[in-house]
Amino acid sequence: VQLQASGGGLVQTGGSLRLSCAASGFIFKYNAMAWYRQAPGKQREFVANITSGGQTNYADSVKGRFTISRDWARRTVSLQMNSLNVEDTAVYYCNRPPDSWGQGTLVTVSS
Repeated sequence: VQLQASGGGLVQTGGSLRLSCAASGFIFKYNAMAWYRQAPGKQREFVANITSGGQTNYADSVKGRFTISRDWARRTVSLQMNSLNVEDTAVYYCNRPPDSWGQGTLVTVSS
C-alpha cells in the first residue's frame, strides 16, 4: 500500500487549500479512505472519511468548511479546505483504514 499526499502549504486565515492523496497497491474502489491531522504537541485526530459507496463523515471542527471526495479513475482522494483558521495548522495524513498511512503534508495557516 502506498499513499502519497500533496497540496499542503502556507495560507492566510480565511484562505483555501486542496490536499490530494494518490493511492496504489490495493483495490481502491473497495476501500474507505480518510484524512487525519496532527497539530504540534497534540494527538492525531480524525478529519474526514469517505466510504467505498461515497458516504462522507466529518469532524465537527471542520464540518461545513472541508469537503472530502474521491476520483475512482485517478485513484485519488482529495480534501478541499475552505475558511481555514490557525487551528487548522497541522500535518495532514491520508489514511486507508485501519492502519495504512501516507507521509503527511504540512498545512500552515497564518493569522
